[in-house]
Amino acid sequence: MISTEKLIAGFLKKPYSQFQLSTYDPTQPVRLVIGSGYSFLKGWILTDIETLNILKKEDWAVYFPENTVDRILAEHVWEHFTEAEGKLAFTNCHTFLKPGGVLRVAVPDGFHPDPDYINNVKPGGTGDGADDHKILYNYRLMGAFLEEIGFKVHALEYFDENGQFHKASWSPEDGMVRRSADHDPRNQDGQLRYTSLLIDAEKR
Repeated sequence: MISTEKLIAGFLKKPYSQFQLSTYDPTQPVRLVIGSGYSFLKGWILTDIETLNILKKEDWAVYFPENTVDRILAEHVWEHFTEAEGKLAFTNCHTFLKPGGVLRVAVPDGFHPDPDYINNVKPGGTGDGADDHKILYNYRLMGAFLEEIGFKVHALEYFDENGQFHKASWSPEDGMVRRSADHDPRNQDGQLRYTSLLIDAEKR
C-alpha cells in the first residue's frame, strides 16, 4: 500500500513542492532536497527543476535569503551537469547555505573498480539515465571543485585510485543517500556492487 506522503510527493510533486517552498517556517532548520524525484523525506523541502532550477540564482532568491539554508541534499544530480554548470550549482548552494551549513552530494563514483559499474554510469553508459550524464566524478575531482568555491570537504564514501573503499560514519537523518554502501539493497551480501561518491561539503 502506498503511503499518503508518497502519493503527494509522487503524483502531486510539483504543487506539493511549491507549497513547501512557499510556506516553510524560517525559524526552523531549513533542509532542502535537490532533484527529489518521487522520493519523500519527512522534514525536508522537496524540489526538482520544475520548482527550483539550481543553476539560476534568481530561482533560489524567490524562496531563500542568502545564508539561510541549513542543509542541502542532492543524490545523483551533479552528473547531469557539465563541469561549468556543476561549479555554478555548487556556487549557488554555497551562497544560500548558512555558514557551517552542509551540502551532502552523492554521484556515481568514477574510481569504482568494477568495469560493469563504470559502463553503467559513465556519460553515454548503459544504465538508466546515463545517456544524460555529462561527467564522471571521483573524490579528487569533486573535492577540488568544492574547495575552489570555498567549501570544507568531508569525504564520507568513495573508492580511491587503487580500488580501495573508504567509509566514514554518517547519519541518514542528515540526508539519506539510498545508493550507498549500507542502504543500497544490491550490497546486502557484503559485496559493494553499487555505491556512490558521497561528500559532505561544509560552508566555511
